[in-house]
Amino acid sequence: MKTIPDTFEGKGEVKGVTFTKVKENNNAFIYSRSDGYFEVFKKVENIRFDCISYPKSASFGNWAFCCSNLKDAEKKFTELSRPKTPQI
Repeated sequence: MKTIPDTFEGKGEVKGVTFTKVKENNNAFIYSRSDGYFEVFKKVENIRFDCISYPKSASFGNWAFCCSNLKDAEKKFTELSRPKTPQI
């Protein structure tokens, strides 16, 4: 399965922004942005294209989040990394 590069240049609405991986585990990622923000998101496997998906703007607020500092990004990363408890 193709993964997200450690560093890449944004396209479209984030053109000109460089993204660099800060942290990764089996469930989530943190990427720092060259404009000072951090993006935290769940690891989502795209079976159709055999890759890990980077979130699009519509994903933010659902399974992806933008944070203004690393401390908040780490907190959200910890949240997204927890296994889900089954609901009854």
